[in-house]
Amino acid sequence: MAKGFYISKPLGILGIVLGVAAVCTIIALSVVYDQEKNKNAAESAPGAPTSPTTTVATTLDQSKPWNRYRLPRALVPSSYQVKLRPFLTPNSDGLYIFKGSSTVRFTCEEATNIIIIHSKKLNYTNIQGHRVALRGVDGSQPPTIERTELVEVTEYLVVHLSGPLQVGSTYEMDSEFVGELADDLAGFYRSEYMDGDVKKVLATTQMQSADARKSFPCFDEPAMKATFNITLIHPNHLTALSNMLPKGPSVPFPEDPTWSVTEFQTTPVMSTYLLAYIVSEFTNVEDKNSDIQIRIWARPSATNAGHGSYALSKTGLILNFFAQHYNTPYPLQKSDQIALPDFNAGAMENWGLVTYRESALLFDPQSSSSSNKERVVTVIAHELAHQWFGNLVTVAWWNDLWLNEGFASYVEYLGADYAEPTWNLKDLIVQNELYRVMAVDALASSHPLSSPAADVNTPAQISEMFDSISYSKGASVLRMLSDFLSEKLFKTGLSSYLNAFSYQSTTYRDLWDHLQKAVDSQAEIKLPHNVSDIMDRWILQMGFPLITVDTKTGRISQEHFLLDSTSKDIRASDFNYLWIVFISSIKSGTQQENYWLEGVQQTQNDLFKTTADQWVLLNINVMGYYQVNYDEDNWRKIQTQLQTDLSVIPVINRAQVIHDAFDLASAGKVSVTLALNNTLFLNKEIEYMPWQAALSSLSYFKLMFDRSEVYGPMQNYLKKQVTPLFNHFKTVTNSWTQRPEKLTDQYNEVNAISTACSTGVPECQQLVSKLFTDWMNSPDVNPIHPNLRSTVYCNAIAEGGEKEWNFAWEQFRKATVVNEADKLRAALACSKQTWILNRYLSYTLNPDYIRKQDATSTISSICSNVLGQPLAWEFVQSNWKKLFEDYGGGSFSFSNLILAVTRRFSTEFELQQLEQFKKNNMATGFGSATRALEQALEKTKANIKWVKQNQAEVLQWFTENSQ
Repeated sequence: MAKGFYISKPLGILGIVLGVAAVCTIIALSVVYDQEKNKNAAESAPGAPTSPTTTVATTLDQSKPWNRYRLPRALVPSSYQVKLRPFLTPNSDGLYIFKGSSTVRFTCEEATNIIIIHSKKLNYTNIQGHRVALRGVDGSQPPTIERTELVEVTEYLVVHLSGPLQVGSTYEMDSEFVGELADDLAGFYRSEYMDGDVKKVLATTQMQSADARKSFPCFDEPAMKATFNITLIHPNHLTALSNMLPKGPSVPFPEDPTWSVTEFQTTPVMSTYLLAYIVSEFTNVEDKNSDIQIRIWARPSATNAGHGSYALSKTGLILNFFAQHYNTPYPLQKSDQIALPDFNAGAMENWGLVTYRESALLFDPQSSSSSNKERVVTVIAHELAHQWFGNLVTVAWWNDLWLNEGFASYVEYLGADYAEPTWNLKDLIVQNELYRVMAVDALASSHPLSSPAADVNTPAQISEMFDSISYSKGASVLRMLSDFLSEKLFKTGLSSYLNAFSYQSTTYRDLWDHLQKAVDSQAEIKLPHNVSDIMDRWILQMGFPLITVDTKTGRISQEHFLLDSTSKDIRASDFNYLWIVFISSIKSGTQQENYWLEGVQQTQNDLFKTTADQWVLLNINVMGYYQVNYDEDNWRKIQTQLQTDLSVIPVINRAQVIHDAFDLASAGKVSVTLALNNTLFLNKEIEYMPWQAALSSLSYFKLMFDRSEVYGPMQNYLKKQVTPLFNHFKTVTNSWTQRPEKLTDQYNEVNAISTACSTGVPECQQLVSKLFTDWMNSPDVNPIHPNLRSTVYCNAIAEGGEKEWNFAWEQFRKATVVNEADKLRAALACSKQTWILNRYLSYTLNPDYIRKQDATSTISSICSNVLGQPLAWEFVQSNWKKLFEDYGGGSFSFSNLILAVTRRFSTEFELQQLEQFKKNNMATGFGSATRALEQALEKTKANIKWVKQNQAEVLQWFTENSQ
C-alpha cells in the first residue's frame, strides 16, 4: 500500500512559506482503517436474517480460543466461493446494503470441536437453524452444529460442534449474510461522487489489513492463503471488476432481468487482504500492444479527457522492469488499475486490480504539475512492485510488514527511474524517505523495524505497523543492503527467494538466507559477517548510528543517535546499540576504498586521518543509513571547500552536510552556529537537494521562532541567500515563461519562488499577485503553470483577503481534477484572516465541503499556518471525540494530525495543554495516533529545551549574517 497523506513538492514548500516545517519532516504513512458507522445492516435487510446475537468480551478469558486475536492453527482454508450483490440505492431505512453468500473449504490439521472464522458486522440468515451449514468433502462426516455465536471484540464467528473435526479431513461451510455498504472506506464500501449535478454511487473494496471479514466470513490472516471464486451480481448497465478476468460474458440474473451476473476466474493461492471487487460505471483505456491486458479505469469524464493516458503509457514499462528485476514473469493475465474518488490510502496493491486515489493515478497535463506526474509514476511502481513482493510471496504476519512495504518503497524509485530515465528519481529517495524518517527514528519513542509476532495482535496494533518506520526506514536499510552487496547480488538473492516461496508466506529471515546463498555463490563481494548478523542490528534495534570521525588521529566511533541525548527509558537492545556499518568516503575530492566498522564502539584507520590541507567526507551519496560528525577543523575545511568550489562535493553530499549538521545541532553534538555556517554556500548553489535540505532544516527554526524576535533577522538572511537563486531561475525560464528541463530544477524553481515571496523579495510578490489577479479576471483560463500553482495560490491568498479566498474556494468547489483541487485545498489554509481560518476548520467536519479522506490533511494544512495552528489545536481539542468516532481512529491520518497540530509546541504551557489533552481523552482513545501522541510529548519537551539553549545564539547569528 502506498502512502496516503501525500504532500507534493510545491505543497511541501508551502510549509516553508508560512512557517511549516514538518509537513516535510514527519509524515506518517496512511492506510485505510476507518471505523465504521454504528449501524446494523441486518435489521433493515430484505429477507429475515437472524438477530445479531453477539458476545462482547470485556475481559478476555485467554483460555477460550475465540478470545485470542490470532486464529488457531487447527483449520487451514483452501478455497472460497463468494457471491455478492451490492445495492447502490438506499433501502426503505435509508441504508445501503449488500447481500452475499459464501462457501469456504478447509482442512482439519489438528482435532478441534470449534470452527473460528473472522466475521465483522455481517448479519446471517439462518440455514437449518444456524448461521452456517457444515458438510464433509470426499466422504468425511462432519459433527452436528450445536450453536453459533458472534464475538464482537475479536471479530469472530464461532461454530460450536457436537464432536471433533477429524485430522486430515476436508469440510465446506456455507453461509448467507447481509452487510452495510457503508461510506467508511473499509471492507466492501460505497464511494460517491458528483457527475455534473448528478450523484453517482459505486461499490468498491479496501481489505488491508483486517477488513475482508467485513465482506464475507473468512480466515482473515495473511498466511491463511487460498483460492477465491468471486461472483458479482450487479445492475446490468454497470461494469463488474475483480482480481481476475471474467470467465465469460455477464449473464442475466434470473430473479431480475435488470441485473447481471459476472463470474470471475479462480484466483491463484493468495491472501484475503489482496482481494478486490468493484461495481461502477467507470470506463477504461487499454494497452493493446501488451501480452498482459493493461487497463486504466476512471470516471468516464476523466477517461474521456485522457487523464489515464500517462499511467497507461508507464504501466507496461514498469511491469517489464520488475519481471526482469525479479527474474520472474508477472503472475497474472491482466493488470487493472482504477482511480477512486473516495480512497483513504494512497493506493492498494490488490492482485490484478490495484486501487488508487485519483491523484495517485490520473494526470491532466493542463492542471497537474511535474510533482503530480512524479507521484503517479512512483505510486504505480510501488504497487506493481507488490504484485511479486507481497502478493506472490507474502509476509506471514503483520509484524514483518516493514519487509513488504519497505521493499516496495525502495524499488518504487528503481521502477519509476526506468519509466522516466531522465528524471534522476533514484536520488530523491534520500530526501523523501531517508531524511524524513530519521526525524522519527532519532526519537526515544521510535521502535525497531521488526517486532515479535506476539506483540502484534489486535487490528489497532496491526494498524500501528503502517508507519514511516516500516515504509521509509525499511526502504533506506534495504537500499543500503543492496549497495554493499551490489545490485547484481541483491537481485540474484531476490529472484531465488521469490522462486522458492511463490504462493507461500515468509519471514524476513528467509530473505536473508537467500541473499546469503547469493553471497556464498561468488568470490568478488566479501562481507565481514553473514547477511543476517549485519542486518539484524538494523532490523531488531531502533534508531541509527552517529559516526564520529577525528581527522587528526583517524579515530572513528559510533553511538546511538538521539535528538535528545538525555532521554530516559530507552528500550533495551541485544546489540547494545552498536551496528556493523559499511562506510564509503571521499578525501579532498578523491573516493577512497570502502571500510567496515564491525560492531565496535571505536577504532582507528588512516583512511580518516588528514593532513593540514585535506578534508574527509563519509557516506558517499548517503547510501548508508547513518549520520556523520567530524572534528571542528574538518567541518571548517568542508565549509571552505563549499564556498570556494562546491562542485568537488557530490550534490547529495552537499545536502548531507546541511542535514546532518542541523540534526547534530538539535542533539547538542555541534554548535547551532556550525550548522548555520553550513548554509553560507547556498548563495552559489542552484541544485535542488542542498536547497531542499536547507529549507527543511530551517523550517524547524521557523516553527520554533516564527512567534519571536528571531523571525525578522532569519527572514532577512533567507532573502539574502535566495535572491541569487531567484534571479538564476528568472533567467533560465525567460522571465518565468518557460520551465527548466530537469525535474529537480523544476522543483528548485518552486523553492526559489516560494522562499523569495515568503521572505519579501518585491519582484516575487509582484509576480504571484499579477498571476493570481489575471486568473481572477479570467477564471476560465488559468494562466499559472501547474508547477507554480501551489506557491502562487498560497502567497496570493496570504496577501489577499476575503475576495481572494472566496474565489479560490469557488475554484476548489468546481475543480474536476483532484490534483488541482488538492492544490487549492492546501492554499486555502494560507489565509492570514483568523475568522476565515476558523470557518475553514468548520468545513472539515462537513463531507459535502471536504471529503472525509481529506479532512485530517486539511486540518494539518491549517496547522502549518502560524495563525492557524492555535485555532486548529483548539478545534482538535474540542472535536476529538467526533473526529475520532466519525472519521475513524484507525486511519493513519490521525497520527499525521497529532504531529501536525503539535509541531510548533515549545513552551511549558503548551506541554501542559498536551498532557491535559491526553488525560481528557483517555476514555475516547487515540487509535493509531497513540504512538504519535507519545512522540509529540517527547518532541515538545525537546523543543522547550532547544529553544532555551539556542534562541540568543541564533538571533545573533542571523542578525550578523543578514547584512
